[in-house]
Amino acid sequence: MTGMPYSRRVNDAEAPSLAAQIGRVAAPLRTQVLDVLREAILTMRFAPGQRLIERELIALTGVSRTTIREVLRELAAEGLVRTVPQKGAVVVALSAEEAEELYELREVLEGHLVRRFVAHASDGHLVALRRAFTHLEDVVGAGGGTPEVLRAKDALYDVLLDGAGNSALRTSLAQLHARVSLLRAGSLSSDPGRPAESVDELRALVKAVEAREGEVAAAAMTAHVRAAARLGIAAVRRTQPVPEIV
Repeated sequence: MTGMPYSRRVNDAEAPSLAAQIGRVAAPLRTQVLDVLREAILTMRFAPGQRLIERELIALTGVSRTTIREVLRELAAEGLVRTVPQKGAVVVALSAEEAEELYELREVLEGHLVRRFVAHASDGHLVALRRAFTHLEDVVGAGGGTPEVLRAKDALYDVLLDGAGNSALRTSLAQLHARVSLLRAGSLSSDPGRPAESVDELRALVKAVEAREGEVAAAAMTAHVRAAARLGIAAVRRTQPVPEIV
């Protein structure tokens, strides 16, 4: 993987703000730390290519080394962090070429997903899809941040996956979405108007699904993924180093 190296170290002044987010809810401590560090990555607080040094994360979060190591393993499984020999954990930095490949695959799989949903979903799934879309619409309308918008979109995708009824497709898309999380965050945050545009695209998708028009729904999903791809790939290119001219 390529990308601009990011050498910034965690500032001690950030410690109170991250640690303050932990312990507010009844979720297990590891889950809370995972959520906090994931959000820090998706909002670019920890930038692509940045080292995640265990002792600094311990200071930031106030939890044990064991918890930090468990969380870093989970982030690696999600595709947000990778382990580099002699460096440790580093935030993933995708190249533009890798981003293009991932979006190409996403377009194919998600088009197939909505076709299957239209063919197999129950009326109850349609109700759940409309409810999930309305929630996404509300989050964006209220000015929700990138992590909130992504969670709402994930909930909508969960409904599509449930209604499609294909476990192999669910596994493939889960792995793919883990790898494109940073790209999705980049496409939403790089353009202030993108969340609202995304809602409009998904509104067209939901209407086509409710009308049981599989090909129309697939076309709407393709348009949505391609719009996200344009911004996501552009965001990756902006972070890549300029090649030396020799």
